[in-house]
Amino acid sequence: MSLLVLDHVSHAYGSHRVVRDLSLTLADGQIGCLLGASGCGKTTVLRLVAGFEMPTAGSIRLRDAVVGSPAQDGRRQHQVPPEKRQIGMVFQDYALFPHLTIAGNIGFGLRNHAPAKAAARIEELLALVGLAGQGGKYPHELSGGQQQRVALARALAPRPHLLLLDEPFSNLDVELRERLSLEVRDILKQTGTAAVLVTHDQHEAFAVADVVGIMHAGRIEQWDTPYNLYHRPATRHVADFVGQGVFLPGRVLGAATVAIELGTLGCRLPREAAGDETVDILLRPDDIVHDDRAETRAEVVAKAFRGAEFLYTLRLASGARVLSLVPSHHDHAIGERIGIRLDVDHVVAFRQAA
Repeated sequence: MSLLVLDHVSHAYGSHRVVRDLSLTLADGQIGCLLGASGCGKTTVLRLVAGFEMPTAGSIRLRDAVVGSPAQDGRRQHQVPPEKRQIGMVFQDYALFPHLTIAGNIGFGLRNHAPAKAAARIEELLALVGLAGQGGKYPHELSGGQQQRVALARALAPRPHLLLLDEPFSNLDVELRERLSLEVRDILKQTGTAAVLVTHDQHEAFAVADVVGIMHAGRIEQWDTPYNLYHRPATRHVADFVGQGVFLPGRVLGAATVAIELGTLGCRLPREAAGDETVDILLRPDDIVHDDRAETRAEVVAKAFRGAEFLYTLRLASGARVLSLVPSHHDHAIGERIGIRLDVDHVVAFRQAA
């Protein structure tokens, strides 16, 4: 049984539709992520799941019970209030109570528990988030990362079915957000808590989530593993949005063969692609390998040092450009011509944009 199911959900503010026919499924203990640019509708989806908004079409089910659906097809509107959904939330700005201690913040949702049980749960969570012994402090005495750990502990305290995290690391510096995102994933996995994260940061999404939905204009373009999103993008938007890459034109030679400037590739072609048709082939930086012995040469037109690697932008004989990740001991100058070859495991082709 799935924990969370959104079935063809739409939502509009007046005449402005912000979520369009969106479906997704999340299993118990699974971490999902809605990834997309600002304004794509991902936070609205979180608000719909939490119960702060009602769908204008479709339904939301939690543990196989409908918790949100509009009046439609002769059925009555159904909207379970947020406080009855057993859903926890972690916000971007922590939303801690400044007048309460850390223990008081974590125990806020445990007020109906027996004092001894609440105290034991608070101590358990303080240890879980790495703040053992600090329950007597106040929020202003903690760093941003520590405050976010408290917010996570507070959300986990009542043992929710599902945790929702709305851009939870965006107020932190890069190094801290990377470290904390991995810590949060570990905590969620330790507790077996399912979660939905909203972010615009690909690295964060891929580090935390088991499954990621790429959102665009209120829709999920692809709900899949990070590996498949990168190597097997279902749409051109996903291919453009995830990772880095370029498109090279390719001529269809047969049912599963395409010729590009750098060689011939076997691939799954877009539906109805015909012989001699031109398609676009996605090439990632790791598909282009620097090889001094290769016959094909390309000119270095830009380079970005990344420590262990350079990301080279290379100009081919036709003038087309590709990207290549090269170990940083291969330090080539702008204008130098270097040998390259293809090493493509996942060939992705799209019909050329009109």
